[in-house]
Amino acid sequence: MKNLLTRKYPFTQSNHWLRDSVIYGLIIWAILYLLQPFGFSQYQGNKCMIAAAFGVVTMVCYVLYGYTVMRSLPKLVKPLRIWHDGAAVLGLILCIAIGNFLLLVALFNMPVTLGLFLQFLWWTLIIGAAITAMSVGIEYNRYLKHQMEALLSNTTEEQRDINITIHDQNVRGNDLELPINNLLYIEAQKNNVLVCYLRDDKPTTVELHTTLSAVIDELKAYENIFQCHRSFVVNVNNITQAKGNSNGYQLRLGTSHNTIPVSRQYVPRLKTFIA
Repeated sequence: MKNLLTRKYPFTQSNHWLRDSVIYGLIIWAILYLLQPFGFSQYQGNKCMIAAAFGVVTMVCYVLYGYTVMRSLPKLVKPLRIWHDGAAVLGLILCIAIGNFLLLVALFNMPVTLGLFLQFLWWTLIIGAAITAMSVGIEYNRYLKHQMEALLSNTTEEQRDINITIHDQNVRGNDLELPINNLLYIEAQKNNVLVCYLRDDKPTTVELHTTLSAVIDELKAYENIFQCHRSFVVNVNNITQAKGNSNGYQLRLGTSHNTIPVSRQYVPRLKTFIA
């Protein structure tokens, strides 16, 4: 956990504070008006207007905090680490909690007490944590996609004229020679391997009498040839889609319709390619 928090923050700070504030304001309105949590359903007045008021306060707090704190953070703290941004987000949630608490007191003539504020802060933290987790998840997926696209573009260009040979250990077998960029994946099948590659831009498979470990040893000079599972080797140049989490990924390569699993033990190395 400590190593994670001290890593360099990978995202660029958003410059769309007004747009983002509108989105978060609408989310707060929707949560209060549609779900009506925290006893909001007991309110007898115009729920839509009251929910909108809390949404507007959230928008104002978000814009003010974003322009003053979040925008200046990368300039003040170098390098910006994950715990720095996490602390800034907690500050944003506190700012929104204070703003909405003052609105609550003004609208309902409620007493200003520490206990009431802490209760209100707790509610804000719950909602804020859920929204932040969703936002970070979306941003992280965009970041990984961007990193992967940049990686694939660079390595594909670098290896445009490189051919590889996968040897068939059968006495009468035929070795397979192909451009490295055409290789999609290799699957172990008992005493053979199934090689999936592009021929005339269409996925094609051929079975060779060899072992996956022997193929890995033959191609060990190429860092983009990556073992992602005990039964699979993939060419990261041709990854077109990666879905999953720290427990494992599913990969799609080229125009092949097959999904290739990434075992949990290989996930950290996969992330070194795309993060």
